[in-house]
Amino acid sequence: MKANVNQQWRLASRPVGLIKESDFEWREEALPVPGDGEFLVRIIYLSLDPAIRGWVTDAKSYMPPVALGEVMRGIGVGVVERSNHAKFKVGNLVQGLLGWQAYALSDGMGLVRLPKDGVPDLTAYLGLLSMVGPTAYFGLLDVGKPKTGETLVVSAAAGAVGSIVGQIGKIKGCRVVGIAGSDEKCRWITETLGFDAAINYKTEHVRGQLKAHCPNGIDVYFDNVGGAILDNVLTLINVKARIVVCGLISQYNAEEPVPGPYHFSSILTQRVRVQGFVFGDYLDRIKEAVADLGKWLVQGKIQYRVHLVEGLKAAPQAVNMLFDGSNKGKLIVKVSDPNVS
Repeated sequence: MKANVNQQWRLASRPVGLIKESDFEWREEALPVPGDGEFLVRIIYLSLDPAIRGWVTDAKSYMPPVALGEVMRGIGVGVVERSNHAKFKVGNLVQGLLGWQAYALSDGMGLVRLPKDGVPDLTAYLGLLSMVGPTAYFGLLDVGKPKTGETLVVSAAAGAVGSIVGQIGKIKGCRVVGIAGSDEKCRWITETLGFDAAINYKTEHVRGQLKAHCPNGIDVYFDNVGGAILDNVLTLINVKARIVVCGLISQYNAEEPVPGPYHFSSILTQRVRVQGFVFGDYLDRIKEAVADLGKWLVQGKIQYRVHLVEGLKAAPQAVNMLFDGSNKGKLIVKVSDPNVS
């Protein structure tokens, strides 16, 4: 990063299909100077999440869209470098919606201070202990309500959220079947994370493999993708099953309307509960999730992995790794030096 210069990506146009670098404008501006009650954060890591595709679309959602000309929205971890704020001191680690930029000026609204000790490294806050882990935790336990002995199926199972969901499912005594997009990912979730079985949706017949790996049907489906995989799950769904709708990544970049499930009638005949949720639903309970996730991490019951991309300039190209499946773990941009005093 250049001294006394803030580098930013601002939204320039609404993407059609996959996100392109031309949908953003690169800006270099003078570093902002904190006023009374403000502080300056140097961003260290920037999280890239599937939600970004919705944030750049001018459509009704759980958050307003990013405005054209605005710094692109993004969750980051950073360190306070200058401060005129009573509660945020120089050297404090913080996390929140810091944006796609090298530095962020803040009054503290929406940011949380992070402890420097007790985690393997700062990527743990983005890979497990902030949005990702609690999303998996509350989505599965509060919405999915798994019971010992039940069969849990997870799509995008090698992704940041899906990989944590499956591990929590094993902790809770479920048979866990993951669906992922490569043999390497399938090996990782079975051999390293302890999933009972994995299906490569790109090379295997998903419905046939689900039938083979779920001989007693499917009790809980944690859906990150929607589309054809959801349809296949519905053919094996059990009576009183629960479908947790966390994401619909298969259709985020669609340029035409996407058909609904052809086996929608299974929801009626099997009396299935289908419920969507978002991370923000559980903001008042984050400490509950972090306590359990941190305990399981220390006990070796949960693992996470990150896919680091170097440099803020790479963000617009890197974000599409979420949609073609080329990332391996939580996708994070390294914006600056992670060493903090």
